[in-house]
Amino acid sequence: MKRRQRRIKTKLAVIGAGLSGFSAAIFALKRGIKTTLLGHTGALAYTTGYLDLLGARRGRLLDDPWAGLAALREDEPEHPLARLGNDEIKDAFACFTAALRDMGIGYSMPGALNRMVLLPAGIRKPTLCVPDTMLAGMEAADRRAKTLILDFAGLAGFSAAEFKANFLTTWPAITVQKIQFPGMEHGQVFPEVMARALEVPSLYAELARRISPRLDGARYVGLPAILGMHAPDEVHAAMERLLGLPVFEIPTIPPAVPGIRLRELFERALPETGLELEPQLKVQRADLRPDGITLYLHGPMEDLEVESEAVILASGRFLSGGLKAGHETLSEPLLGLPLYQPGARKDWYRREYLDRRGHRINRAGVKTDTDLRPLGGDGAPVNTRLFAAGSLLAHQDWVRQRCGTGLAIATALRAVKSAQAILS
Repeated sequence: MKRRQRRIKTKLAVIGAGLSGFSAAIFALKRGIKTTLLGHTGALAYTTGYLDLLGARRGRLLDDPWAGLAALREDEPEHPLARLGNDEIKDAFACFTAALRDMGIGYSMPGALNRMVLLPAGIRKPTLCVPDTMLAGMEAADRRAKTLILDFAGLAGFSAAEFKANFLTTWPAITVQKIQFPGMEHGQVFPEVMARALEVPSLYAELARRISPRLDGARYVGLPAILGMHAPDEVHAAMERLLGLPVFEIPTIPPAVPGIRLRELFERALPETGLELEPQLKVQRADLRPDGITLYLHGPMEDLEVESEAVILASGRFLSGGLKAGHETLSEPLLGLPLYQPGARKDWYRREYLDRRGHRINRAGVKTDTDLRPLGGDGAPVNTRLFAAGSLLAHQDWVRQRCGTGLAIATALRAVKSAQAILS
């Protein structure tokens, strides 16, 4: 069978369809820039739906992320977030959350302090912006209110009993009930399937009917994140109306519904605003020139050539293929960009897996200037039309610092602004 050959032209190409890549697409489209997004969107399913900015520093949780950023600028001036101003970071979060709301999923706006949100194991963590469907959970926990946490027969990845046990000393008024999900009374059930089923009004009405006799004076109702896939705010509002109580979701272990919601929201809504999305093809190589960049993509049935005036590399780290580890060295496999990295393999990791200082390999990545243009071995930009954003950037440890979303969103905005400055 003859392979299909295509060729397209665009102003901006974004390589990587994770949170950073989609953020860049949102910011570029808002600026009227013709944008093409390249890459598989699956990684978004592994997010909780919470939007962290900076949640920890030196092993301690942060109430005030903005004060944390000020300290970060003193201690780690090369950290990607330390090179951005607070106003620019606030603008990035405000624009991103507003875009989510416009597309159909409500989020809280960025505030002065982190919010302490709930995790499935019965602990809390700091984050900046929260889905509307999860807000009441923080209120219930803060008030230590009598709260019913629901579990479902056959559901793996969430345990209401574990949730209660780990909150026993700080939130003793939790009660737990396990019920059967309507229409799935036999065998294992899965959050994604449950969420899609709850798009049907008759089914969420039946779920509310099964919950109501078990309330026993509860002031709040919490359940795993299953309240619809494409219209969670509508399902959430309907459940609150039917039960007469505030209802909140708790994210499950990944792949989780809140992340799948974001992935499908972006895939559905952004092409309607002009995004050219190519999720099935992989960039194999690139031709960097002073006047533009050509990307060559390959798929099972076709090849695609993308002629772009600027490119943002948002390809992530090791799991998504943005970085690669060999026996002795690390590499950026697509463009061969020089990396900041520990000198020898023996320096990549500390002896203890849970060492509070973290592992040195976590701070490896692509070095850039303040415009987020990757730097070559001579310290000059590799190409004036090439930019980088997200977790592949050097000098950060997004897992330990709880800044993954902040890194993705804020650097995406800086990269788009820098690219816009050179676009004709």
